[in-house]
Amino acid sequence: MRKIRILVVDDSTVIRRMVSDVLNADCEIEVAATAPNGKIALDKLAQISPDVVTLDIEMPEMNGIETLLNLRKTHPSLPVIMFSTLCQRGAESTLDALSKGASDYVTKPANVGSVKEAMQRVRDDLIPKIKHLCKWYRDIKNASVLAPSGRLPASGRLNLTQQCKTGLRKNSRIDIVTIGVSTGGPNALSEVLGQLPKDFPVPIVIVQHMPPVFTKYMADRLNQNCAIEVFEGTLGDSLRAGTAYIAPGDWHMQVKRKSTSIQIDLNQSPPESSCRPAVDVLFRSVADAYGENALAVVLTGMGQDGLKGAECIRDAGGTVFAQDEVSSVVWGMPRAVFDAGIADQILPLGEVAQKLCDSCSRGRTSGRLVRV
Repeated sequence: MRKIRILVVDDSTVIRRMVSDVLNADCEIEVAATAPNGKIALDKLAQISPDVVTLDIEMPEMNGIETLLNLRKTHPSLPVIMFSTLCQRGAESTLDALSKGASDYVTKPANVGSVKEAMQRVRDDLIPKIKHLCKWYRDIKNASVLAPSGRLPASGRLNLTQQCKTGLRKNSRIDIVTIGVSTGGPNALSEVLGQLPKDFPVPIVIVQHMPPVFTKYMADRLNQNCAIEVFEGTLGDSLRAGTAYIAPGDWHMQVKRKSTSIQIDLNQSPPESSCRPAVDVLFRSVADAYGENALAVVLTGMGQDGLKGAECIRDAGGTVFAQDEVSSVVWGMPRAVFDAGIADQILPLGEVAQKLCDSCSRGRTSGRLVRV
């Protein structure tokens, strides 16, 4: 199989060289070209036909957002990974880029002790994303005859909705929804939470794999655009119906019973599945606190974080949903749940909100909820 061809776009000569050295050291990857700004990058696209583009945000002449918008006009499915700074401005710009069609992001190494450590950070964060997104992109190109629009048809990927049993495993009342998500998560959460009504009858607790700063600004954006309230979780918050709580970056989030309420607990125990926050940590605590009255949803993302926690919820009598492959950016986390045989239903992203409304209205006198 030919190597994965990368276009590295960054106005810093040092960053371009460091990223190129890291990527070229991997036997499956080659840096086909570099560019110091978006204008030059767009000119090189047709020449080199990359499989993945890494794109800086702050650049002269044409910045990353402008470049992304222009690139998407001619390359609607080409994977684009934003390379952003770990700060407020970087977080806001990255979330903006994701909403405008970026595939994923990595943060530039900060506060590391040496060039070697910086390169290792880039290697650990960037290369797995490149390989997963490239596989997805090549699948699309291989199916281009069947899908001239550039999107892979359901017949070219595993559509599991019809293969899973319908209905819930039992009729327990749902008292909490917990969601785990990673790659593709900001847009997935925007779609799901944005369709829930203001009077959604239970709290929602969420782990999205993101660093500090990023989670707060994602929560703020969702809060502005959703009928329900959305906040970054803080220590001691008492869970309220119609409110979503997102785990803060670099902190594990759990729920714990305290007297007559259930509250959020935060800690910095070691990462699990290389993640902090980790979905498994949150799901386990939800299983302990709510048992059969919990509903877990595993959405798009790389890896297997959420599998062990979903098993705990299932063992406690709770319910587990997972996103289907066709609508996932990366079908890693939901696939792990499906392969383990613990998903009650596999759902397209567009059906998740209504299914949550239907599930959470069961056993409540107000009747069936209608999403907004």
